[in-house]
Amino acid sequence: MPTTLGTSRCPIVFDAGLPTIDYEAALNPDEAHAIIRRAREQAPIAIGPHGPELLTYELVHDALRDHRFVVPPGMFLAAQGITSGPLWERVVANLISLDGADHHRLRRLVCKAFTPRATERLRATVIDVIDELLGQCADHGHCDVVDDIARHYPIPIICTLLGAPASDWEQFSAWTDEFFKAFSWRAADEVPAILAAWDALDAYVDEMVADRRHTLTDDLISDLIRAEDDGDRLSLEELRMLAAGLLMAGTDTTRNQLAGSVYALTDHLDQWTLLTEHPELVGNAVEETMRHSPIAFGTVRTVIEDVEMAGVVIPQGAVVIVNTAAANRDPAVYAEPDRLDITRLGARPMQTFGGGLHLCLGANLARLELTEALVAMTRCMPGLRRSGPAPWKPLTGLSGPMTLPVEFN
Repeated sequence: MPTTLGTSRCPIVFDAGLPTIDYEAALNPDEAHAIIRRAREQAPIAIGPHGPELLTYELVHDALRDHRFVVPPGMFLAAQGITSGPLWERVVANLISLDGADHHRLRRLVCKAFTPRATERLRATVIDVIDELLGQCADHGHCDVVDDIARHYPIPIICTLLGAPASDWEQFSAWTDEFFKAFSWRAADEVPAILAAWDALDAYVDEMVADRRHTLTDDLISDLIRAEDDGDRLSLEELRMLAAGLLMAGTDTTRNQLAGSVYALTDHLDQWTLLTEHPELVGNAVEETMRHSPIAFGTVRTVIEDVEMAGVVIPQGAVVIVNTAAANRDPAVYAEPDRLDITRLGARPMQTFGGGLHLCLGANLARLELTEALVAMTRCMPGLRRSGPAPWKPLTGLSGPMTLPVEFN
């Protein structure tokens, strides 16, 4: 008989006979979704390599907004045996890792810097950057979207946002490559490199803050120094943390999602042609490609008390994968969920940006960057089509195509 917990008559999630699921070896989102679909047809929750995975739109939507589902301290580190030390201390202090009063306070102080109005002032920079990148490819008739466009795209924009000179973008890019290893299942193997990059960025930010305290300018660092709520201000340590968090949250995600969105559109060339003929559909195209082919399949949570959900009990302390990609293709919510349709109307919002307290702060900027990039590519790369294989990085971490070779007229 399945084990039950406390006075609940529901079985514990691990003893409920739920389907198992593992899509880490999938070469692309469609392969992963085929695995997810088979599991979801049996139950709304499956057991994955790292814990229970929530597979339906309603469960994911509710968990992202449920105070009992919190970001695990240290994110992926504890599962790898790292529960103290300098890397642990940096990760647990990051905005993405915080919950409760500390998270609310920091988010309240910084949210004004990411409003649509604040983001709009970057539009000219975004257009200049993507036009320059495409100009370097246009005469060749072919390129790799990952290496030639997506990898170089967001860093100069983040430099402008922070107030750093564009000439430093390659250094920022190198630091970002190291930072993101702290939020992977292989962080334990990369601790020295991660910490070295983090120390270098801290020193860089310290200089920027010292300069801005004398002369505030029109950039994010100045906005964060100005940020105040009832006399509350950010400390130097918090300014450092937010700068690092911005690099992590605003670079690899945009790089990979741009490549992922182009991948989806070149996998459905009728949709690329439709976007080329009707650029006014670009906003829909951004939302639909992020629904159909997101580069993050989910987010990690820990439950802080026993939770009854979908007829089972998730016990206190369990690690849960809130599978936002599965929610995005739930047939109970989306008609023909595996079909890419940039004219899709009336659908519920995709869950890729998360929800609740941890709704992505940079969603407005990400949408702006993806919008301008897709518009410019349809204009500059007519007849775009894939010219070779485009396998994805493992889908259990931050994913996206490893390479995306294309040809165009």
